[in-house]
Amino acid sequence: MSVALVALVTLVAFEAMAVAAAMPKIGEDLGGMHLYNLAFSGALAAGVIATVLGGRWSDTLGPLAPMWTGLAAFVAGLLIAGTAPTMELFVAGRFVQGFGGGLFNVAIYVLVARVYPGVLHPKVFSLFSTAWVVPSLVGPAIAGVVASELDWRYIFLGVPVLAAPAALALWRGTADPALRGGMAEPSPGLGRQLVWAVVTAVAAAVIQYGAATHLIVLLGGLVLLAVALPRLLPPGTLRAARGLPTAVILRGLAAGSMFAAEVLVPLMLRDQRGMSLAGAGVVLTVGALGWAAGSWIKGKGWISHAMALRGGIAMIGAGIALMSLVLISQVPIALAYLAWIVTGLGIGALYPTVSILVLELSKPGEEGKNSGALGVGESVFVVVAVALTGALFTATSGLYIVGYALAFAMTVVGFLVAPRFTLDRSQ
Repeated sequence: MSVALVALVTLVAFEAMAVAAAMPKIGEDLGGMHLYNLAFSGALAAGVIATVLGGRWSDTLGPLAPMWTGLAAFVAGLLIAGTAPTMELFVAGRFVQGFGGGLFNVAIYVLVARVYPGVLHPKVFSLFSTAWVVPSLVGPAIAGVVASELDWRYIFLGVPVLAAPAALALWRGTADPALRGGMAEPSPGLGRQLVWAVVTAVAAAVIQYGAATHLIVLLGGLVLLAVALPRLLPPGTLRAARGLPTAVILRGLAAGSMFAAEVLVPLMLRDQRGMSLAGAGVVLTVGALGWAAGSWIKGKGWISHAMALRGGIAMIGAGIALMSLVLISQVPIALAYLAWIVTGLGIGALYPTVSILVLELSKPGEEGKNSGALGVGESVFVVVAVALTGALFTATSGLYIVGYALAFAMTVVGFLVAPRFTLDRSQ
């Protein structure tokens, strides 16, 4: 079952990494460049809604039904997108993909909690992290070749074929009847939660759109998000209350800071230091290798949870700070590689540790709800961080240091709140 899970996570990750490289060609072929951003934000919005639904569904009825439903929806979305004659239908396929991926991702968290003993959780989540890293190394390159030399539709239609053997192996590995039951009573407030999930998804899309268009739209999205998001997160999340609430904050700050800075790295290396985009891509690849190494080190148990959390966010901040020094022409360009290795090591150690501790902190029957909140918070933090960084970058006429400063400030906050993420179940 472990091999099948990792294989499916790898395929989901490959599609996520590959579609970005193929999107320019897709937009041109379907005559839908005006819907370019919606192809991304639509999938994100659907994922936020599915994460809330999938978490509650997994807790009340067990993880298998949402997992298989999510996988089926993901494949259906691939088929819709891969055969779409228009950009509108392609966007619809992306929405279905995002919904299916959201269900699948949160359900496998609950599956891990139900199947594997706690001592194996570090290794399992380390494998999941690695499953995301490998596609980030080869996904964009493969997608670029397929889109330019063959047909971008193969990217979407090929994944279901590759997923079939892994899905069959997973079906056999999850035949235990004990996995079919839930461990919590049905939630009477699920309907309200889904409404707020929709509002949160809309707010995230508005923020993303506003960052590229108009400040008033961006501010409106932030206000809407401030109203809706707290209703989907554990009480006390926005004030970093001890325990589970801090998990959402810490994971969001870590992922948000890294991805906000990463968006600027290729442009900065090209425009300020004269590197080709291919060369700049190697820097990001090195960071992905660092992520895999950090996850592997944590999976081996060589560092404590506390070191992985506080040390991990500190390394992300250090890497971003080092990358900002590359703006100075006298600084050797080699520092960029070192900077992103350090950043990758930090996120690689922190990311699976948060997942592990969330399961340990969750009461039986609440793993899905808490994992769902973690996923929602991470997605929203990344969208807001990237949007605000992009807005500041545009407003300052391309001052990279401003974007890096915002990303670094997020890691400082994360470093300060990390000790509040404890294993004290009384909190």
